[in-house]
Amino acid sequence: MTTTEVGVVLLLAEDDADMRSLLSDELSEMGLRIVEAANGDEVLRYTVDHKPTLILTDLRMPAGGMEYVSRLRKSAPGVPIILMTAFGDAKTKSQALGLGVAAYFDKPVRVSDLKLKVQELLTPA
Repeated sequence: MTTTEVGVVLLLAEDDADMRSLLSDELSEMGLRIVEAANGDEVLRYTVDHKPTLILTDLRMPAGGMEYVSRLRKSAPGVPIILMTAFGDAKTKSQALGLGVAAYFDKPVRVSDLKLKVQELLTPA
């Protein structure tokens, strides 16, 4: 895991190193502290000791899947989760939203849309 030093903590889980780097660079421009993870196990370990402000995660990665999303929801109650997947369909989206994810994106993700959703989730109502 790698981090940058700022206030709001966004936990970014993506097994593709290039995609993770791109998203980290783009989102750190928003003034966020980015904690990176390459698989679901790293994410779950991080949430045991720390409470990120927001979680952005891929669905299909090592130690990923819907069971992972369900466990993540339990290990980080109240933390908004944004889910991304390249292998989604209406059923996958419905299942994810049913598990309590705050937002769902099909890949390829449009970075501008992702940034808008992150900003929305971080802005108090």
